Amino acid sequence: MPNVYKCIKLRSDCSRPSLQWYTRAQNKMRRPTLLLRNILKCTLLVFGVWILYILKLNYTTEECDMKKMHYVDPDRVKRAQRYAQQVLQKECRPKFVKQSMVRLFGHRYSVDLVPFVKQTAKVNDVEYKYDPPFGFRKFSSKVQSLLEILPEHNFPDHLKAKSCRRCVVIGSGGILNGLALGHALNQFDVVIRLNSAPVQGYSEHVGNKTTIRMTYPEGAPLSDLEYYSNDLFVAVLFKSVDFNWLQAMIKNETLPFWVRLFFWKQVAEKIPLHPKHFRILNPVIIKETAFDILQYLEPQSRFWGRDKNVPTIGVIAVVLATHLCDEVSLAGFGYDLSQPRTPLHYYDNQCMAAMNFQTMHNVTTETTFLFKLVKEGVVKDLSGGIHCGF
Repeated sequence: MPNVYKCIKLRSDCSRPSLQWYTRAQNKMRRPTLLLRNILKCTLLVFGVWILYILKLNYTTEECDMKKMHYVDPDRVKRAQRYAQQVLQKECRPKFVKQSMVRLFGHRYSVDLVPFVKQTAKVNDVEYKYDPPFGFRKFSSKVQSLLEILPEHNFPDHLKAKSCRRCVVIGSGGILNGLALGHALNQFDVVIRLNSAPVQGYSEHVGNKTTIRMTYPEGAPLSDLEYYSNDLFVAVLFKSVDFNWLQAMIKNETLPFWVRLFFWKQVAEKIPLHPKHFRILNPVIIKETAFDILQYLEPQSRFWGRDKNVPTIGVIAVVLATHLCDEVSLAGFGYDLSQPRTPLHYYDNQCMAAMNFQTMHNVTTETTFLFKLVKEGVVKDLSGGIHCGF
């Protein structure tokens, strides 16, 4: 007679599946679900990239008729040229602009702020307090990778050696057209140009000397002719893919197609400069400009877009110039929003009205800031778009 326990155990083993078999069965049931989820994620990603691409293709703004450009009074041209020469002929005053900024803004302006990011033994906590463009939070490894391939991080020695440096920041304003300030602008020690604003074909009015080209990836000139062998290329980094783009430019590598999809317009594929000519703008300068000087609110968490607290490249460049030079002048600045049909830039047919539709910059606050600088004699406005002194 068979043992009862053995029979019960036998029946139990046959009637109930093993734990191993049960686990395999569960995994097989989960596979279709996981597969569907992955397919859904891929579909959403492809759809999102496609929508982004369509938006880029359809990004257009109202165009102005350049043939109907505003008339430039010949007498105004003479006065502007005479004023620019007077500024250049006056004796340069060492540390003048820094002392003036401290007088106007007190502790809100940092006299000893380093203009470009450089390698240090100790991490600067201020640089990593905010997300780009106000800081490099979450991007420390990318920043270090970039610094390792940059042979130089300071202002060039031949410029630092000058006992007193004059800067001019050349904006892109249509007001430069017809003033023929090119000769005067070329005489400044440091000439800062912004984004893709061209020299080729416009040198009579904007000069052809460039010391610094300051821009973000989408603003970098596409033409090799706009880069000169002695230029400094100062990169302003706003988002994750900007770091990838800058690394590709420094190393003379091709940026992957999928990375290029994340830029809102075409970006340069190559920049014909040696690595020693690249610099990374210290994000604390943007932070100082936005939160300390312009007193914008600090960024809040948002599902889409940005707070209107990011300064324009132009205003950031003006603050940078105060850290680099002893005296600062401006040319091509000033948004006259009361004239919506006038050219916004000196080099294209975009209208002034386009500034009413942008959502990132507070143009009114910036205009007030620049007016204060000019009115108080901190900087000189050579083209008279902010406050005409001639």
